[in-house]
Amino acid sequence: MPSHLLRLSFFALLGLTSLFSAQAATPPKRNITEKDLFDFVWLGDPQISPDGSRVAYVRVTVNEKKDGYDTAVWVVPIGPDEPARQLTNGPHDSTPRWSPDGKWLVFTRASEKEGKKEPPQLYLLAMSGGDAFIFTDLPKGAGNPNWSPDGKSIVFTSSSNPDDLAKQRRKEEREEELKKALMAENSPSPSTKEKSPNEKKTKAEQAAEEKHESDVHVITHAVYRGDEEGYLDFKRPQHLWIVDVPHSADEKGEPRQLTNGRFDEGNAAWSPDGAQIYFTSWHVDEPYYQLPKTELYVISPKGGPAKLLTTIPMQTRGLSLSRDGKRAAFIAAVSEPVNSYTQPDLWTIDLTSDSKPVNLTTGFDCDAGDSVFGDNAAPRAIGRNEPIWSADGKTILEIYAKEGRTQLAAFDAQNGSETDLTDGDHAVTRFSASADGQRIVLLISTPTRINDLFFVAQPGAKPQQLTHSNDKLFGQLNLTEPEEIWYQSFDGKRVQTWVQKPPNFDPTKKYPLILDIHGGPHVAYGYIFEHEFQWMAAKGYVVLYPNPRGSTSYGQSFGNIIQYKYPGDDFKDLMAAVDEVVRRGAIDDKKLGVTGGSGGGLLTDWVVGHTDRFAAAVAQRDIADWANWWYTADFTLFQPNWFKTPPFKDEEGDYKLRSPISYINNVKTPLMLVLGEEDTRTPPDAGGEQMFRALKFRKIPTVMVRFPRETHELSRSGEPWHRVERLQHILGWFDHWLKGASKPEYEVAPNEEVSAKEKPPAEGR
Repeated sequence: MPSHLLRLSFFALLGLTSLFSAQAATPPKRNITEKDLFDFVWLGDPQISPDGSRVAYVRVTVNEKKDGYDTAVWVVPIGPDEPARQLTNGPHDSTPRWSPDGKWLVFTRASEKEGKKEPPQLYLLAMSGGDAFIFTDLPKGAGNPNWSPDGKSIVFTSSSNPDDLAKQRRKEEREEELKKALMAENSPSPSTKEKSPNEKKTKAEQAAEEKHESDVHVITHAVYRGDEEGYLDFKRPQHLWIVDVPHSADEKGEPRQLTNGRFDEGNAAWSPDGAQIYFTSWHVDEPYYQLPKTELYVISPKGGPAKLLTTIPMQTRGLSLSRDGKRAAFIAAVSEPVNSYTQPDLWTIDLTSDSKPVNLTTGFDCDAGDSVFGDNAAPRAIGRNEPIWSADGKTILEIYAKEGRTQLAAFDAQNGSETDLTDGDHAVTRFSASADGQRIVLLISTPTRINDLFFVAQPGAKPQQLTHSNDKLFGQLNLTEPEEIWYQSFDGKRVQTWVQKPPNFDPTKKYPLILDIHGGPHVAYGYIFEHEFQWMAAKGYVVLYPNPRGSTSYGQSFGNIIQYKYPGDDFKDLMAAVDEVVRRGAIDDKKLGVTGGSGGGLLTDWVVGHTDRFAAAVAQRDIADWANWWYTADFTLFQPNWFKTPPFKDEEGDYKLRSPISYINNVKTPLMLVLGEEDTRTPPDAGGEQMFRALKFRKIPTVMVRFPRETHELSRSGEPWHRVERLQHILGWFDHWLKGASKPEYEVAPNEEVSAKEKPPAEGR
C-alpha cells in the first residue's frame, strides 16, 4: 500500500476511534429517582424590568440540611444566550420589584437570629452595584412592596400593631441602657452609683414580663386557624404602610401606617399620577355567615381616612389599574347561585363613576386566571399574577386553563374577545410585562420541565427560552412525555386522562398500574411537571391520572356537576378510565393500585369501599367522615357549597351517605394512610385516623405514616426529606402488595416464630 494511503487509513482509524471514545464518554441516561428532588431548581415570581431588558426572579433550591429551602433573587438579561446571575445572597430573599426607572430593586429578606427566622423586612439594591441594605425594621415584618409611579415611595403591608411598636421601643431603650451601664462599669467614676441587687432584680423582672407573650388562645371566630399559617391573630390585621425610599444605607426610612382598624387590607395599587392608592378589604367580622364580597377603597398616600368607592359582590384577586387610572381589572367568581364550583372570570370596573363590575369573559367557558395543577411549583416565593393592561388600555393580559393546558391570552378590554399569545402542551404559570407592554416574560412548565423563563418580544411571536435551570440534571434523566387519552364515561360524557408509561415501555409486556386521583376537587391535572408520576413510571408502573367530572378547565357545567354528589359519579369516571387503559392492553389487571391526596385521598377511601379490583391503596391527607370534617377543618362550610345543611340538620343523611367511613365493612384492600400532623385542612382525626383504627379492628392490612410538622402542603412544599420519604412510602406499599417486595417495616411483628420463653402469658394477651 502506498505510504500516503497508509497515512490516510491511520488517520481515518484514529478519527473513528475518537468518535467511539466520545460516544463512550457520554453516559447513558438514567431513570429519575425520588432523591433527584434534592437537586431540583424552582423559579418563582418573575418580574421584567420597565424597559424590558432583563428579568428579576426568585431561584429556589433545597438547603444544605435538606429540611427546608433557600431563596435568592437572580436576574437574567433578555438576549441571545445571556447567562443568569445571582443578585442577592439569600437564604430567604423574595418578592423582587423594579423601581419605575429600573435603577433599583426592592425585595424582602427574612434573616435569622440565634437560629430563629425573623419576620421579613424590605431591602433595596442599586442595579449599578453595591450591597443591598435594609430600610424597615417593623416587629412583625413587611411584605408586598409596591413602588409609587415617581419612584419616591413604596407602599407595603405589615401586621405590626401599636403594642408591638411600643414593646420594640422599650426593648431598644433597655438595650441602650445596658450599653451605657457596661460602659460605666468599664469606666468607673466617683459619681457612678452602684445599683442595689433589688434594683437589678426589678429591672430583670420587668424585662422578663415584657418579653413574655401568652400562648393561650381564646377562640371567638369559627375560622381561627389556617393551614400553613397556624392560629390566626385577630389582634394583628394586615394594614397598609408607606415609606419614603432611601438611596443609601445611611438614610433611615421612617415607615408610617396608612390604614388602621380590625380588618385586613391588601391588593394595593397606585393611581398613575401617584395621588391615590386603591386597596381592597371587607369590613365584616365573621364573613362566613355571608356570601363573599370585596370592598374597594381609596386613600391618599399622605394619610387621612380611606374612602369606600364600591362593594363588589364577589371575592376578588389581582387588582390592576389601567394606564389612565380610569378602570381596574381583577379575577373573581360570582357568589350567586351558591355552587360547589364557580368558574373564575376576568372583570373590569369603572373607577370614575359608581358603576357595577363588567364580566369580560362571560361567554368564555374556561378558567380565567387559573392554571392546571402540578406537584412542583416553587415551594417558596412563587409570587402571584395580576391582570396586565396594555399601554393603550385596549387589551388585558391574563392566563386561562382549558382541557389540561394553561395559556396566556390578550382579552379585549371592551368585549372580552380572546387572542392566544401562547399555544402548546404546557402550563404558563406566571407572567410579567414591560412598561410599554411590548415584551412579556413567561414562566412555563411541561411534563418534562419543572419550569423555565421565556420571553415574547411581541404579540404572536414564538416564546424564546431565557433560563435552563434544570438542564444539567434533566439532561441525565430518561424522562418521557405522557400519552393523552379521551374516553367515554358511563353516561357518554367525554373525560380526559393521561398515561405516564415507564421508560423503554414494551407494549407486549404486562405492567402494574397506579391510578392517581387529584384533590380539590376543583383543580385539574394537565401538561405540567409531575415528579411523582415520572418517578412511579421509572419504577416500572404505568400511571393513570384522569380529570373526572368536578375538575376545572372543562367549563362551568363539568366543574359544578358534582355539587351535593361528591363522591359519586366522579368515582364512575375514574373506574371508566381504568377500564379504558386495561382494554388497550399492557396492564396486569391483578396488579392495580390507587392513591390520591386531599380530595383524592377522600376518593381513594371511597374507591376501596366500593370495589375490590385494587390490590393496594394509599390515601393521603384524606377525609373519611364528612361530619367530623365539617366540625374540625380550618375553614367553614357554612354556605351550601357541598352539602345543603350542616350535619346536625341533615335529615336526608347526606353526610353519612357520602362518607367513606360508612362503607368500612366493605373494605378488603390493604390501605396505607399518609398524614401531616399539622394538617388543618383535612385534620387527621377526620380522615386517616378513623380509617386506620377501623381497619385494624377488622384485621385488614393497614399502616399509618404520619409526618411531623407537615401541613396539607406536604407533597408540594413540605420539608424536602419528608417529600422524598413520602414518595418512598407510597411506592414501598405498592411494591409490597403489587410486586411482592419484602417490607417488614409495614408488619406488626417479624415473621419468625416467637420462642416459648418470649411468649406472653395466656391471660391478658
